[in-house]
Formats: sequence, C-alpha cells, structure tokens
Amino acid sequence: MALVTSIMRLQQVFLTRADATLRSYDLTFARYEVLMLLSFSQQGALPLGKIGERLQVNAASVTNAVDRLEGRGLVTRRSNPDDGRGTLAWLTAAGRRTALEATEAMNGSLFADLGIDPSASRLLFDLLADLRRSAGDFV
Repeated sequence: MALVTSIMRLQQVFLTRADATLRSYDLTFARYEVLMLLSFSQQGALPLGKIGERLQVNAASVTNAVDRLEGRGLVTRRSNPDDGRGTLAWLTAAGRRTALEATEAMNGSLFADLGIDPSASRLLFDLLADLRRSAGDFV
C-alpha cells in the first residue's frame, strides 16, 4: 500500500509541475502527450483510436484533447484513407512548433532535474519499467 500510494502521489506532483510549465502554451499534460505522440509518428498523424490505445485513455478523453488542439490550429482531423469510417488526427506546423517549444520548457523545468542523482534515476526507471511490463503496459 505504501509503495502504490507513494507512486500515485508522485504522479500528482509531476502532473502539477508539468501543467504549471505547460500553462503558458495553453496546454495540459494530456494535450501535450497527444502533440508529442503525433510528432513521434512517421507521418505526424494517427487514428484517434490508436491515440487512445497508446496513451491508455478512453475515446472521450482523446476526442476532448483533439477538439481543444484543433480549436487552436495545432491539429486537424482528416478522414483515414485506409479506413473510410476512421478519422486521423494530423499535427499541423504550428502544432509541431508548439510541441518543440513546450518540450524545451519541460526539459528545463521538469525532466532535467527530478531531485535524485542520475544513477538512482536510472535504477528507478528500470524498476518502474519492470512493474509496467508485468502489468502489460508494454512488451
């Protein structure tokens, strides 16, 4: 119980720090994750369902995030040419710039210094990866 509670509390600490950094970009961490996922994809586009799978969120959360990003011109929706029923979220040039700028800010304010030395950070990452793998989070 103590370990799970500690991990969940730390997730909230990191999320609060991330949202504070992303506020100046008018992003939440959830919307930032969508931008980054699209920026990592080969074409800068993914089906909405695939976004939900990769981020492990429900369809309504993906729709909400994409709606907000589309409203700001950071993402556009297009029909999926491989699946006439499906919709793709496409990263716009403005979305790519925003993702890069927000990542620079996140690197400086959150990712660069977690408050532990690099060797402890690597060990913690490896331990958490083992937990995630055993939970089926990734192969």
